Amino acid sequence: MTDRLSTIVTKSGDQGSTSLADGQRLCKSHPRIGAIGDIDELNSHIGLLITALQGMNQREVPAHLRLLSSIQHALFDLGSELAVPGFNALSPTIVTTLESSIDTMLQQLPPLREFILPGGCHQAAQAHICRSVSRRAERSLVLLNREEPVSDLSLQLLNRLSDYFFVLARELNRLNEYQDIFWQKNER
Repeated sequence: MTDRLSTIVTKSGDQGSTSLADGQRLCKSHPRIGAIGDIDELNSHIGLLITALQGMNQREVPAHLRLLSSIQHALFDLGSELAVPGFNALSPTIVTTLESSIDTMLQQLPPLREFILPGGCHQAAQAHICRSVSRRAERSLVLLNREEPVSDLSLQLLNRLSDYFFVLARELNRLNEYQDIFWQKNER
């Protein structure tokens, strides 16, 4: 493998534009660049969640770590799709894997009758951050899709991710013996 990313400081973006992988230059405020940035931020938060999970010793944790790593790779695939318009890199397997994981976790969790607040154990709180950032990334992708088409699979992935991280947060609270924090409606 060559050192194709060995030059980090290029100064070519100093005036507010950046290059896509196909050589096209876009303003850094373009919706495509915004979506790429939100997906990158989500990937960073997932990295933090992985670090938080590595301190847990429950038998379910290795499977969660493997799936989180797969999600990170899928987000890089999604980033490559956005960096080269028209290129398809995502596999539908990631969406079905997320759906299967959600179903498996839900079997271990009590049904929800109220909204829950983000929080509980540290790991669950980090999963809630991943959930909210994935929702923002999804909104960015939907905004881009209004101007330029993106793959249906990319929209499905980000939609499933917010569901996955919500359920994962509840599962992490269960594994760490924390209760979900239920929203208490203001009784005016």
